[in-house]
Amino acid sequence: MKTRITELLDIKYPIIQGGMAWVAEHNLAAAVSEAGGFGLIGAASAPPEVIRAEIRKAKELTDKPFGVNVMLLSPYADEVAQVIAEEGVKAVTTGAGNPEKYMELWKSKGIRVIPVVASVALAQRMEKYGADAVVAEGMESGGHIGAQTTMTLVPQVADAIKIPVIAAGGIGDGRGFMAARILGAEAVQIGTRFVVSRESIVHQNYKDRVIKAKDIDTVITGTTTGHPVRSLRNQMTREYVKMEKAGASFEELEYLTLGSLRNAVMEGDIIKGTIMAGQIAGMIKKEQTCKEMIEEIMEEAKKIKDSF
Repeated sequence: MKTRITELLDIKYPIIQGGMAWVAEHNLAAAVSEAGGFGLIGAASAPPEVIRAEIRKAKELTDKPFGVNVMLLSPYADEVAQVIAEEGVKAVTTGAGNPEKYMELWKSKGIRVIPVVASVALAQRMEKYGADAVVAEGMESGGHIGAQTTMTLVPQVADAIKIPVIAAGGIGDGRGFMAARILGAEAVQIGTRFVVSRESIVHQNYKDRVIKAKDIDTVITGTTTGHPVRSLRNQMTREYVKMEKAGASFEELEYLTLGSLRNAVMEGDIIKGTIMAGQIAGMIKKEQTCKEMIEEIMEEAKKIKDSF
C-alpha cells in the first residue's frame, strides 16, 4: 500500500510507531522498522548522550529507516536536536512545542521533519515553515492530548494543507487504519498497541493492565493545569482527580506524578504509577511481535478494502 508517506520515509507499510517516553527505545524502534513500519526513539527529557547511544544501538539492530521523536519542552531540546543532526536519522517527529528553529538544521542534513499537531492552524503553520508531513493526533491517544477527536481533526487538517497527513489517536487495527485513510490520512501512527509488543521493554504488569483494560478504563488528568494526560485508572489517577477538584496547585499535582511514568514502565508499579494508554486499550487483547501486529493490521485493512 504505497502512499506519499511510504515514499517519503522509504518504508513498506504506512504505519509509524509513536515516540512514547520511556517506552520507545532502540529495541522497539528497530523491531517496528524491521517489520516494515517506521520506528521512533522517544527522546522525552533524556540528555543528549543517551539519545546518541539509542540511535547508535538502533543502527546496530536494523539497516531500515527509523527516526526520533523530540519533546520540545525538554531542557535538552537544543542539544538533542544537534545530536540528531550529527548522527543522522530518516525523520524527526516533534511534540509539545514548535520545531521551527530546528527545521533548517535538520533539513540541511536530509532529515524529514514531521511535527505532531492538534489543530488546523498549527498544521498550516508547520507546512508554511517547511514540514514534510504532519501527525494529526486526536484526543483518543494516550499521554498528552489535545482537544479534538481523530475523526474530526484528521479530515480538517487534510483539507487545509497539501503535505501528507498521518493520523494518530484511537487507531490499533485494520478498521482504524482504513478509517484514517478514508478521512484523508496517508499513514497512521500507533502507540498503545506497540506498548504490549514482545519487543517492548515495558514491565509485564503494565502490559497486562493494558490487555485487561475495558472500553471505559482511561481517564484524563491535568485538565486544570492546561496539560491534560490520558492514562488508565488506578490509585494515582483517583488521587490526582481528587486533588484537582480540591483546587490543588500545579506544583502539588506535579509532585504527585513525579517519576510515576518511569515507575510504571520500568518497575511495574501499576498502583501509583502512570499507565499512559489510549482509548484503544480496550481493544488490545494479546501480546504479539511488532511484525505480527503490523502484518495483521495490513491484512485486516486489505480485506476491508477488497470488500468495498
